[in-house]
Amino acid sequence: MREAKILKLGTTPYPEGLELMRRLAELKRLRPGPQVLMLLEHEPVLTMGRRATESDILAPPELLAREGIAVHRVERGGLITYHGPGQLVAYPVLELTALGLGVGDLVRALERALLATLEGLGVRGSLQPGHPGAWHEGKKLASIGVAVKGGVSLHGLALNLAPNLEHFKLINPCGLTGSPMTSVRRVTGREVDAMRATELLAGHLCTELGLEPSPWSLDQARTCLETSRFK
Repeated sequence: MREAKILKLGTTPYPEGLELMRRLAELKRLRPGPQVLMLLEHEPVLTMGRRATESDILAPPELLAREGIAVHRVERGGLITYHGPGQLVAYPVLELTALGLGVGDLVRALERALLATLEGLGVRGSLQPGHPGAWHEGKKLASIGVAVKGGVSLHGLALNLAPNLEHFKLINPCGLTGSPMTSVRRVTGREVDAMRATELLAGHLCTELGLEPSPWSLDQARTCLETSRFK
């Protein structure tokens, strides 16, 4: 099995996480090495995919500023989504050809990992054809949006454990007007163990992608970037 460096970052400002993901992807394009899986939470932010427009933001800039919600346009597919505390984000930075995967294969693997993770958290998830992610009784629990540059994947998925669901009302999430978002906490009525959820998701992602997990620290990742080589 191929090695996957598992990088658990905790709460990370979006610009810092985005830069780290992009730099690791660039290094992988230059020097193939182990696959990388980043797991983290973000401070409140709206991210706009390649097809998103300003009309997808339903709140005025003044309200976003009061709520401390930044806006970033990024290279992933899809429309607009929200990230914030209580939401588990995973960025698989993978050499798709080395893994024998196409973009569609990657998305389906992410969906299977999400469903398995939700089952472990006591939630029966489902899929909706044409709308990547995970759902429960018509409400969306997780979103998927990826990009591929030079054969290396960027961005990934976001699973709603216990975020502020009111923030999703500030946007037209993923272009699905009338399809409200939900969370594991709302579905189960229980507090969510974020550490357990992170372990479950990392494990299921590795299983679905055929990877052997190996713990990795932020310092180790930074050393790789400074030396331009994986260790």
